[in-house]
Amino acid sequence: MESALTARDRVGVQDFVLLENFTSEAAFIENLRKRFKENLIYTYIGSVLVSVNPYKDLEIYSKQHMERYRGVSFYEVSPHLYAIADNSYRSLRIERKDQCILISGESGAGKTEATKKILQYYAVTCPASDQVETVKDRLLQSNPVLEAFGNAKTLRNDNSSRFGKYMDVQFDYKGAPVGGHILNYLLEKSRVVHQNHGERNFHIFYQLLEGGEDDLLRRLGLEKNPQQYHYLVKGQCARVSSISDKNDWKVVRRALSVINFNDNEVEDLLSIVASVLHLGNVQFAADEQGNAQVTTENQIKYLARLLGVEGSVLREALIHKTIIAKGEELVSPLNLEQAAYARDALAKAVYGRTFSWLVNKINKSLAYKVNLSLTFLGLLDIYGFEVFQHNSFEQFCINYCNEKLQQLFIELTLKSEQEEYESEGIAWEPVQYFNNKIICDLVEEKFKGIISILDEECLRPGDATDMTFLEKLEETVKNHPHFLTHKLADQKTRKSLGREEFRLLHYAGEVTYSVTGFLDKNNDLLFRNLKETMCNSENPIINHCFERTELTDKKRPETAATQFKNSLSKLMEILMSKEPSYIRCIKPNDAKQAGRFDEVLIRHQVKYLGLMENLRVRRAGFAYRRKYEIFLQRYKSLCSETWPTWEGRPHDGVAVLVKHLGYKQEEYKMGRTKIFIRFPKTLFATEDALEIRKQSLGKSYTFNQLVYSVQCNTFLFLLSSAITIQSWWRGTQGRRIATKKKWAVETIRRFIKGFIYRNYPRCSENEYFLDYIRYSFLMNLKRNLPKNVLDKSWPTPPPSLYEVSQLLRQLCMQNMVWSYCKRISPEWKQQLDQKVVASEMFKGKKDNYPQSVPRLFINTRLGTEEINPKVLQVLGNETIKYAVPVVKYDRKGYKARVRQLLLTQNAIFIVEEAKIKQRIDYANLTGISVSSLSDSLFVLHVSCEDNKQKGDVVLQSDHVIETLTKTAMSADKINNVNISQGSIKFTIGQGKEGIIDFTSGSELLIAKAKNGHLAVVAPRLNSR
Repeated sequence: MESALTARDRVGVQDFVLLENFTSEAAFIENLRKRFKENLIYTYIGSVLVSVNPYKDLEIYSKQHMERYRGVSFYEVSPHLYAIADNSYRSLRIERKDQCILISGESGAGKTEATKKILQYYAVTCPASDQVETVKDRLLQSNPVLEAFGNAKTLRNDNSSRFGKYMDVQFDYKGAPVGGHILNYLLEKSRVVHQNHGERNFHIFYQLLEGGEDDLLRRLGLEKNPQQYHYLVKGQCARVSSISDKNDWKVVRRALSVINFNDNEVEDLLSIVASVLHLGNVQFAADEQGNAQVTTENQIKYLARLLGVEGSVLREALIHKTIIAKGEELVSPLNLEQAAYARDALAKAVYGRTFSWLVNKINKSLAYKVNLSLTFLGLLDIYGFEVFQHNSFEQFCINYCNEKLQQLFIELTLKSEQEEYESEGIAWEPVQYFNNKIICDLVEEKFKGIISILDEECLRPGDATDMTFLEKLEETVKNHPHFLTHKLADQKTRKSLGREEFRLLHYAGEVTYSVTGFLDKNNDLLFRNLKETMCNSENPIINHCFERTELTDKKRPETAATQFKNSLSKLMEILMSKEPSYIRCIKPNDAKQAGRFDEVLIRHQVKYLGLMENLRVRRAGFAYRRKYEIFLQRYKSLCSETWPTWEGRPHDGVAVLVKHLGYKQEEYKMGRTKIFIRFPKTLFATEDALEIRKQSLGKSYTFNQLVYSVQCNTFLFLLSSAITIQSWWRGTQGRRIATKKKWAVETIRRFIKGFIYRNYPRCSENEYFLDYIRYSFLMNLKRNLPKNVLDKSWPTPPPSLYEVSQLLRQLCMQNMVWSYCKRISPEWKQQLDQKVVASEMFKGKKDNYPQSVPRLFINTRLGTEEINPKVLQVLGNETIKYAVPVVKYDRKGYKARVRQLLLTQNAIFIVEEAKIKQRIDYANLTGISVSSLSDSLFVLHVSCEDNKQKGDVVLQSDHVIETLTKTAMSADKINNVNISQGSIKFTIGQGKEGIIDFTSGSELLIAKAKNGHLAVVAPRLNSR
């Protein structure tokens, strides 16, 4: 914008915020007029773009223009549609926040064209690939298809969108468009069966008749003359000079193939279009009872074939209706008026549902199937505020939609302004504005709103009519300040209100609505038997559109107004979740003439688009705000302290600059990152000063040229000197690098030759390589020596050093063993000796041996204080080497007795309290027996020649491994330990033997068996 500020007198201001008299509607329109006359059709209100339809081609949409706006700051170039598109796209990429562009305006203002231009901009400027190009083509080609089926010629516009459209374009992390999704709102289905004078039905009907091939039309039963079809002649303008239906048909056919329609789908779709035309030609006549009868059998035959239904069933469904009362079906004939209503209702339902199917089909072709993180940019192309001579249900819904959008627009504009002020630390002053929530509530409030009352009247039993609906409105909302009817008006106002009309005071002005047709359009009912007929259709599209569940669903379908209200509510949620941008489209005249500026019409649009309200909100505080860096860069030449460069912070530079320019305190505020200027005149004065400064700078240009010439010669001399020094230094550096490379080459060559001769005896060819190998191995060995005697790791040696490696490994191990042995204490040596003996005797032979391995053997399990003093006295000089509590089993009854086992230098003593029960000299100990299981029993075998002994001793110790190890070592009977697998025999005395039987079990159990043996059941802990 700054680049064109100096041209403001010739073409007005590029931003209405800079209007001095911003409260004047006349000044606003005059600025529009100035710019329109210069073909400057775009103007900003802050970040909102106002677009005036030029009704001619302007050379401002080329690829060069797209590149001019691509990636450029919003205000650096003149206002344009592309600036809005690029700003939204960059916000989406940088902030990763979903965006939406809201395009509004009345029919003929250029909304649809604006949507196309934005899509074309993204198609050209976004990153591309084969897949992306396919998506771009489908996004662009969806427009002509939707226009063909959803647009029509009206009095105001030759290509008027008769439905609302919201398109989400999906972008991947690279910023490439990879998919899309379209939502449609409130298709004007009534246009299918009725058009006002000077208007046409939807484009597709005329395109099919004008452009369809003869063979296709023959299959569809159609003629090229639109005058032959009842649904196409009501507007009395089947052909329009400005519309080429034949060319448009070619575009639509090509677009259908691009968005993935196959030939069968196209044929089915066109069959439905043709069936609507045939439906319009179905005529009725009354029989003697006044019941309707079909008089055009030929049309029924075509319809039956095109819709894939039985002709007789369809005929009966058109002239009868089925009523279900108390579970019974009653068939009632229709009169002429009812039959015509049924025919038209079927035509509207078939076309409306097919349009929804078409949108879903397009969505499938645009769907992005990879589940990745996506950002969305929405485009809302929706009908603007409509005020006609005759306003009906459609205008009521459209204007309600615009009330909601205006409410959202003002809220978000205020919110963004307030957020900017707060982020910059500038006090926010509350703005007075008209809050149209009161009107939205009047329409949508539950139970008391117009839509609720309309639904209630549609659903209540009895004779409900449009007039009873109006009476209910008068009764319920009669005191509302924005609602008026003939009955509620004063004498003067009644003259402008019919008895079947009501008036709403919208934010954009008064609109009078006729209630005629409100109930029928809201009900949008289709007789049950017609639904049944369509459910049985063989046409895949019709069969999909009319689901059989509708026939069994007891719940009454939502009315058209409620459906629209709910979809509008969802749309508001979508828009609130995104960062919005706005384009307000204005139609300069009703005649669609280039260069004509109708001030009355434009004033009306400025009012209902809420542009003055938006400008007032935007100008409530400061008219101009820019980042410090941008402001300083533009105006730094106006102050000697900031010119030519400012070394400090931009904030400080701007503070110095505005002080030098003499800004008054009330004229500006310094935010955290921006300067805010309150009045446009302050900015314009600064611009004037800049122009004068530019002229003075131009005068000094000649002098600067002379200075530059001298400096240039000095520079050339210095440059020559620098080049000489640089060349010498580069030569020196080059020689150093060459020497280093030569050394590297020699080294590599020697290494390769050594590798080739590595298996030969040492010679001049391989000595370098072998030395390197030896050095590398030794250094590696140094870093990776074993840490202890148990560490068996050793670096793999090269073949030439294998013997050396083995010798070094042996020396290393000996050294670690010697070091380890040096550190062993006598106590620990004794412990290791015992562990080694235990291992030799029991490892792999007895189940509970592994449990004893981690446990240290104790010197004694009984202290001297636990042994009776009398026993110690009897022992005398005998030193107790080991003592442990045991259990002794009698030789005969195997009764368990608690005893103590004492080991001395010469004998084993078995003690009962103060009495030595048995002494076994080591010389008389012939052996020790123990089982292989986990039990703790063992048998001391005693020589029979010793008459003092009564026989072998059966003992049990909790520390059996420790006890037996110490016993065997003390008695020197290590090789006399017998480990038995099944049973142990022992001597009882006098030549008798006893037997101990060992078996595996779940738990330890010792008892005398019936066979007289001692039975021991022990759990098995380890498998050997």
